[in-house]
Amino acid sequence: MRLSVIIPVFNEVTTVVDVINAVRNCGVKDLEILVVDDCSTDGTTQLLDSLPPSPDLRIFHHPTNQGKGAGIRTAQANVTGDVVIIQDADLEYSPNEFPSMLQPIIDDKADAVFGSRYSGREILVDTFWHYCGNKFLTFVSNVFSNLHLTDMETCYKMIRAEIFKSFTLECNRFGFEPEITAKLSKRRIRLYEVPIAYHARPFDAGKKIGWKDGVAAIWYILKYNLFS
Repeated sequence: MRLSVIIPVFNEVTTVVDVINAVRNCGVKDLEILVVDDCSTDGTTQLLDSLPPSPDLRIFHHPTNQGKGAGIRTAQANVTGDVVIIQDADLEYSPNEFPSMLQPIIDDKADAVFGSRYSGREILVDTFWHYCGNKFLTFVSNVFSNLHLTDMETCYKMIRAEIFKSFTLECNRFGFEPEITAKLSKRRIRLYEVPIAYHARPFDAGKKIGWKDGVAAIWYILKYNLFS
């Protein structure tokens, strides 16, 4: 079963190569890595272009900055694997979690698997308000989707490729998480949630999600659960 790993990138020159190498060493043998550079300005573009060609790696460039969701859409059109997962280009999430997330799909028990940061594994302690924001957005999402998730905002959402490619995705920034969650809930697919480790990156280290994205997420939860 081939796993397609989508890595949206914007100004991650210090981590992007480490992330690609971590994906390659995650323990899943059959991999496709799709990196989408969202018009980086810190040297990420040049670094990616300097990497040696490899059959497991495909790199795409946006001519203008469009956002994480736009990067995911670019990769969505080029996925050739059986299963898809999104990998952020920082080091908050470890690709070592991929085998345990993939197993319920291999066993034909699940069509999608969410990796939860808040369900019983070790985490690098995050700020109180960031934690509360994530839990609040998950609660609101659960109310309208009728799912019982512990971490809707997790980056790690592993989905069968035929389902993932069937969605018309719209959000450009971080609204992808509530959008894809709502659309999965409407399909009534088999959804698993498994615990993952998480190493939160502080805002002064380049974390890009802010309070405005949280407010926007509430709108996206309502939009995609009630009006789409």
